[in-house]
Amino acid sequence: MTATLPITDATARKLLDVSGIEVVYGGAILAVADVSLTIKEGEIVALLGANGAGKSTVLKAISGLAAADRATVRRGHIHFDGETILGSPANRLAGRGIVHVLEGRHVFAHLTVEENLLAAAFLRRPARSELKRQIDDIYAWFPRLRDKRRTQAGLTSGGEQQMLAIGRALLTRPRLVLLDEPSMGLAPRIVQEIFEIIVRLNREKGTAFLLAEQNAALSLAHAERAYVLESGRVALEGSASDLAARDDLHRIYLGYRA
Repeated sequence: MTATLPITDATARKLLDVSGIEVVYGGAILAVADVSLTIKEGEIVALLGANGAGKSTVLKAISGLAAADRATVRRGHIHFDGETILGSPANRLAGRGIVHVLEGRHVFAHLTVEENLLAAAFLRRPARSELKRQIDDIYAWFPRLRDKRRTQAGLTSGGEQQMLAIGRALLTRPRLVLLDEPSMGLAPRIVQEIFEIIVRLNREKGTAFLLAEQNAALSLAHAERAYVLESGRVALEGSASDLAARDDLHRIYLGYRA
């Protein structure tokens, strides 16, 4: 049974509503059994869980990328901005304001940093002057990228590639960014820098974020609310501060019950 903790806020309008989704791979392997979650306009929400809990699958179901992995949302509903999006292709969802930054920092390794950014801007096709302004904005958010703008993306550090992946996503002008394991494999100093930028983007631009993370302490320190997945189900949900204060969080998180 899901343990629900009190959530204090609530005047913001609901942006994303995921209700009771079940996701199956290859028509046989059940990856997500029953997941419901909501995200409000301009909110940072963490999706926590151990490896294999179903975090990435939930994000792919929302972004329309589940089909690329031969996965099907067999039950449930997903609404974005009040309209059903279940079954919509990922490119159309990106055009509507949902962008997914995949686990593993997927960049075009043989293109330069700036060429990667230009490729992302193709979705909106801005005028040349507007495109320059938007890319300059990304460099202002991520100064490391400006310094490496002429460098092949595959030759940059892991942290710089993660920044590039996020910057590329921001060029689609999203309302909701789905970030899958943004801290994976990165030095703590770089991780802290990335999360600080995420919080600034949220506060200054109003961009909502759904962060799928194994690092509970890091995510709860930066999110407003959180959901904890266990074996494809929501085991806990509540405000980040309330979840962080629980002395049994790691036991539940790792699947151990008293």
